[in-house]
Amino acid sequence: LTDIGAAAGSQLTLVKLPPWDLLTASADGTARLWNATSSECSSTFTGHAGSVFSVVFSPDGSSVLTASNDHTMKLWSAATGECLRTFTGHRSPVRSAAFSPDGQQVLTTS
Repeated sequence: LTDIGAAAGSQLTLVKLPPWDLLTASADGTARLWNATSSECSSTFTGHAGSVFSVVFSPDGSSVLTASNDHTMKLWSAATGECLRTFTGHRSPVRSAAFSPDGQQVLTTS
């Protein structure tokens, strides 16, 4: 652990992501999944009515969570790009979203 700068007794979280996949959020209301090896966009997550501020993989890499200026958060299938659920109720833009370490809960900031 000292090789990565972690002190003895530190709690570490390992997040397994699909190999060489990257997510980007965009002002055009989309998020994109990129293959870092080929630099090609493999999926575009379309459906927000405002800028996407935050995008993250679930801990198991099967889902993607986006947070948007349109006051919503969306859950997507990483494999198909299908929107699985839209979460509403925020009264202001959703600035960021995160999964719990077990992937069973999400946290947003607005």
